[in-house]
Amino acid sequence: MIIPRPTAVEERPGAFLLGPSVNLSSGPGAGRPAALLAGLLGDRPSGADSPAVHIGLDGSGPPEGYRLDIGTDEVRLTAHAEAGLFHGVQTLRALREASGVDGWPCMSIVDAPRLAWRGAMLDVARHFMPIGFLHEFVDELARHKLNTLHLHLTDDQGWRVEIDGYPRLTEVGAWRAESMVGAAGSGRYDGRPHGGYYTQAQLRGLVRYAADRGVTVVPEIEMPGHARALLAAYPHLGNRPDRPLPVWTGWGVSEDILGVQDETLEFLREVLTQVVDVFPSRYVHLGGDECPTGQWESSPAARRRAAELGLPGPARLHGWLLGQMRDVLAGHGRRAVCWEERGEDGGLPRDVVLAPWRHPDHAIAPIAAGHQVVMVPYQWTFLDYPQRDHPDEPFGQPDHLITLEDVYRFDPLEGLPVSTVDGPGVLGTQAQLWTEFAPTPAHVRYLAFPRLCALAEAAWSGPGGGYVDFQTRLAAHRHRTDEPVAVQ
Repeated sequence: MIIPRPTAVEERPGAFLLGPSVNLSSGPGAGRPAALLAGLLGDRPSGADSPAVHIGLDGSGPPEGYRLDIGTDEVRLTAHAEAGLFHGVQTLRALREASGVDGWPCMSIVDAPRLAWRGAMLDVARHFMPIGFLHEFVDELARHKLNTLHLHLTDDQGWRVEIDGYPRLTEVGAWRAESMVGAAGSGRYDGRPHGGYYTQAQLRGLVRYAADRGVTVVPEIEMPGHARALLAAYPHLGNRPDRPLPVWTGWGVSEDILGVQDETLEFLREVLTQVVDVFPSRYVHLGGDECPTGQWESSPAARRRAAELGLPGPARLHGWLLGQMRDVLAGHGRRAVCWEERGEDGGLPRDVVLAPWRHPDHAIAPIAAGHQVVMVPYQWTFLDYPQRDHPDEPFGQPDHLITLEDVYRFDPLEGLPVSTVDGPGVLGTQAQLWTEFAPTPAHVRYLAFPRLCALAEAAWSGPGGGYVDFQTRLAAHRHRTDEPVAVQ
């Protein structure tokens, strides 16, 4: 009943039964996974004569792989690195929950993922989500051996991260007067103010909590488009500094984008410097998608900048600005990630990871140019689309349906090479949970589960086990994943 499906399982007769105490021991480098398992087992004192569970590193195997041997009187979990131990702990968690007894069935498991980046993007800009829910969401990612929480922290409708020295980002940019009802362009609004933001202390706490479960938090600061909330706070960083703007209350794509003047670049450098101090992730997402360039075309300053740089036109400032911020991140030892929507690399350096979202074929040219890619085609990974054609289904993005089986049958490697270390190819995949139509944690949970279970399997083991087998294993999880939610 394990999701995602393990690589190899050998079942044996008997079971390892836990008692009121347990002899849980860990070797060097295994302290955090052991602490996680201890917390999952509840309040059990240690006893030398109690059933023995040992967690340790053994110096061999793939980075996130693990080996689990369960006998009637001993459990041994070993891995090459801490990440593998975390995954092995989650397997023990799943086995115990599915077994119906306080213990584990005897078996041997050898397991490892096929992709390095396995995650979910959560949009907290369109609708702010409480910090406590982010902790809960991390737990669910870890449970399914998803190792990346990508936080979409800024957009037209809200700026959600505290930045020292720029108080208006959260005093103004984190709040909007109301929210659109229905799809983009509906012209209907709910009349209710909405907002919120996270302090740097809260985000540092989330990062620590996630790390203690083997999950990395990747922040996204959207640029140069999807910047209306930022420009509401600081209009002089845009292209029309004399025109005050409210935080956007609609959905879709705003025409208001960042300017390319020195002051804007210096602001972005300072934001990224503070962001990398809060988030130790190797990767930082710069957004880069859906950037209309009309304001640059009509801006004398932008046209002058393009001419000074020898660019053929202001539209090319898009790749130039992202390249500048890539250099900032590289100076801090980090790698930039950008959305990709045209089937090309935009002239960005090869160390920029690209995330093709319009079509899986859009990964071909970037990989050929030397990029790593995270596969996120909307047809399978955008979980804000409805999952059922049913009158009780909550409203979602229109004109497309993504069922549980659709997600299960998605293969992020179809026709593409897997990345080796930092070489070109598929680095991984993730689900996207945009929140225009998900105003509460309950809505997010409904959109995520059980479809995120299927995405976890696609990322870890692939669809080789068959959909019927997946549904059988999923049955043990249904009590957690099928939460009712009111129709909007």
